[in-house]
Amino acid sequence: MPTARSLPPAILWFVPSAALLLAAAPWLAAGAQSTPAPTGEPWRIITPPQVTLVLGRDGSVIGEIGRERRLSVPLRTLPKYVGQAFIAVEDKRFYQHDGVDLVGVAGALKDAVTRGNIRGASTITQLLVGNMHPDVIDRRDRSPTRKLREQQAAREMEKRYSKEQILEAFLNQLDFGRGAFGIEMAARQYFGKAAADLSLAEAASLASMPKSPTIYDPSRNPDRNRERRNTVLALMAEQGYLTPAQAAVAQRAPLKTVNRLDKLAPWVTDVVRVQAERAGVTVTTGGYRITTTIDPALQRSAQRALSEGIDEIEQRPGFRGLRCATRVPPPLSAAAARTPRTNACLEGTVVVLDPTTGEVRALVGGRDYARSSFNRAVDGNRQPGSSFKAFVYAQAMSQGVTANALVADTALRVRLDNGQIYAPDNADHEFQGLLTLREALTRSRNPVAVQLAMSVGMDSVIALARRAGLRAPIAPYPSSALGASVVQPLDFVAAYAAFDNGGVSVDPRFITRVEDRTGRTVFVPQGAPMRSAMDPRVAFIMRDIMKDVVERGTATALRGLVPARVPVAGKTGTTNDNTDVWFVGMTPELVAGVWLGFDRPAMIAPGAAGGTLAAPIAGRVLASAYEGRTAGLWTPPPGVVAVELDRTTGAPADGRTPADRRYTEWFLTGTEPGAVGWALSLFRLGPIGH
Repeated sequence: MPTARSLPPAILWFVPSAALLLAAAPWLAAGAQSTPAPTGEPWRIITPPQVTLVLGRDGSVIGEIGRERRLSVPLRTLPKYVGQAFIAVEDKRFYQHDGVDLVGVAGALKDAVTRGNIRGASTITQLLVGNMHPDVIDRRDRSPTRKLREQQAAREMEKRYSKEQILEAFLNQLDFGRGAFGIEMAARQYFGKAAADLSLAEAASLASMPKSPTIYDPSRNPDRNRERRNTVLALMAEQGYLTPAQAAVAQRAPLKTVNRLDKLAPWVTDVVRVQAERAGVTVTTGGYRITTTIDPALQRSAQRALSEGIDEIEQRPGFRGLRCATRVPPPLSAAAARTPRTNACLEGTVVVLDPTTGEVRALVGGRDYARSSFNRAVDGNRQPGSSFKAFVYAQAMSQGVTANALVADTALRVRLDNGQIYAPDNADHEFQGLLTLREALTRSRNPVAVQLAMSVGMDSVIALARRAGLRAPIAPYPSSALGASVVQPLDFVAAYAAFDNGGVSVDPRFITRVEDRTGRTVFVPQGAPMRSAMDPRVAFIMRDIMKDVVERGTATALRGLVPARVPVAGKTGTTNDNTDVWFVGMTPELVAGVWLGFDRPAMIAPGAAGGTLAAPIAGRVLASAYEGRTAGLWTPPPGVVAVELDRTTGAPADGRTPADRRYTEWFLTGTEPGAVGWALSLFRLGPIGH
């Protein structure tokens, strides 16, 4: 009797095939009786969900939106060896079969019977059918009925589509792990480039992955991927796609991958997704391109500055939170231990925008998006502290108070409507007596701000802040003059733009346009009309005072970080018990704001202040913005007059005024010393209440 080895090849393939079919007969019968015929057209090539790309203002990718990170590309745009690599390892007779490789099926049956090994015989077309229509052809189903349906659908697909169309769909459908679908996103994910730019070795590395994206992940398992990559290259040479010399060169190529899991601007991506969806654009499935106002370089600088700044704060003596950068709780002195420690990570936000348009150039909503995706810049509400005083002073000047007017920094007792007594104090628990408005804001004296607000009316201060774009409700209480009412960081920074652009309110803008996959523009946001928030002369004088805050006041830490050639103005803010710290400032081209605090308000550290914690972070952001960039100048608008004054008395300087006390003060025309009616602006506000 002849042995299996002596049988002709045709009979050798037939015998195990017949045996397998006989064994499968009961399953086929059972399936026919209990499983209804599947509906749908599994042979049809459909367009799978596409990723929407979020682009910076320079056109570079800063984020992605979509349930599947896929960006389909035409086969003709790829090097030929990309498709050839997948054919070599997945389906070497791709161009010969009609969707089902009978030679491969016979080989698989032979192995199953004679060796006990089961190897796949699925073609690229069959794989595409199963991957593209898993609801009809479930490849997890190991029954013969599923295999027969898959083969039938594959043959039908081959009748209706060309080999090139099938290969293109296959490459764009594959799951490459870590959320990357299709050859384009795989190339971006693992090699940081478009699929059209893949090298031969890189193409072979990606062709190694469909068998198991996890096992052959080139970033996490480089040795396994390299070994299988070299096998793919050898198969390509064996099948005539490469010469042996070309394969050998590619096999020696180093495996260099990148990590593209971290998106540049995740908080911005979340914002533009919501805005686009509200405009009716289905960005989660449609494969759109959203061009934003974000400056990618500045966005990176802002994220780096916030991260590094918080890491440094965690190392300070007395820090009350967790050292989340090192995961080690901070050691506490005996004195510090008496203050309850916060079992949380310090958080922060950075917002940078163009004061003339409201276009957001950078936005960071927290220290680590992977740890917490909550966008504190957009959805957070925190007390701004003394940084709100700018609106109080601006309203006072709008009502005729001059920057050299003298106001008493003194103890106050204000009786509220509910009968309680409000007694504002200074951070240093001292009072400095009569100060000009310029000096009082530069030194951030609290009683002066409260007196000004009560003199001009807190309602009028709130109205000015509202005109500047602050949408948060501000309570009409004296404490609101010191920033006791909560604000949204993005709105608050945008409201400061009015001090920078001549008194005009701007709305924060993120989206420039949205295009569909054909390049057609489907959405362009309509800009808000220009609105006057304050007299441009008042805005100029306030900005000039806030320059002193940076040059010699509470924000000098920032001045040391930003080049002297760049004019900077701004205001610090610190709330009660050192729970929130701020700096909001400006240059001729940018407005920037930084907030720091715990998500559940708690003391950051004893003595924590906006000038020492938030201002340095803002300084790093602004310094990076002006690397290789020329800064503009602030010029006085018509209707203001400069007068040299004595800094101590606020009176005009004379021959007896020392040089170190001389400075230039600005006045609305007609309110300067010596002008008619000028004495009306030199009033003194004494203590209010008892």
